[in-house]
Amino acid sequence: MTMTITITINRCTTMLDDFLIRAALAAVGTALAASVLGCFVVWRRMAYFGDATAHAAILGVAIALALNISIFAGVAAVSLVVALLIHRLSDRAQGTDTILGVLAHGALATGLVAVTLIPGARINLEAYLFGDVLTVTRTDLAVIWVGAAVVLTVLWFHWSALLTATLNPDLATASGIDPRRENLILTLLLAGVVAVAIKVVGALLITALLVIPAAGARRLASSPEGMALRAAVLGVMAALGGLVLSMRLDTPAGPSIVVTAVVLFACTTIGGKLQAIGGSSP
Repeated sequence: MTMTITITINRCTTMLDDFLIRAALAAVGTALAASVLGCFVVWRRMAYFGDATAHAAILGVAIALALNISIFAGVAAVSLVVALLIHRLSDRAQGTDTILGVLAHGALATGLVAVTLIPGARINLEAYLFGDVLTVTRTDLAVIWVGAAVVLTVLWFHWSALLTATLNPDLATASGIDPRRENLILTLLLAGVVAVAIKVVGALLITALLVIPAAGARRLASSPEGMALRAAVLGVMAALGGLVLSMRLDTPAGPSIVVTAVVLFACTTIGGKLQAIGGSSP
């Protein structure tokens, strides 16, 4: 029995040594967390919020290099600060879209400039702008799956409150739910997804992985729970399909995943319209 367990562990270790297996697991973990959380991004029309948080991740990369700390820690810290700042300023007189625009482009530009000014820093910026899932390590994989598990667990336990606060803030308040608190929870989860997804699809494409699977699932579901489930399926299909496309055509993995997600979105949109036409015909 002990020998069987040892052999199984050794086989799993060997599999994780294969970069393609690690890439697939990383892409699936990221897609699961991003696509389910993306349903709330779509419902709340928070796509620009995701952009602002994701673009700030490059500044986190620069800070991590300057302080010689983990890239994940730097990205997570800056994403969290920017997300909380947006949450804090969202109720001010100035329009939220203006705040998001300033923070998104300001943080991205500052990060790009800061990276070039760090003496002796050797970094492939494209890997953080567009992702480099094929270079994922075991440590990266552990971070991605722990982060995804935290995001999905919080969504599971807060689903009802988050959904009520999203669809009807007045009803949420009457039910004893603080809509602003639930919005803060979404803000923190979004920062977490940005931190774990940067290695897979990059800062410029994270919002696409949040929005596109959820938008595609919207036409296939008749309930919020059904939409979340279908978004997760579409997200995983996009992740694995994008990796296959990348290997076959020798294209960048991150953009290939997003292209696959767009194709799936187009298919669900066309299928939804055909179904509506068929349902309305006599």
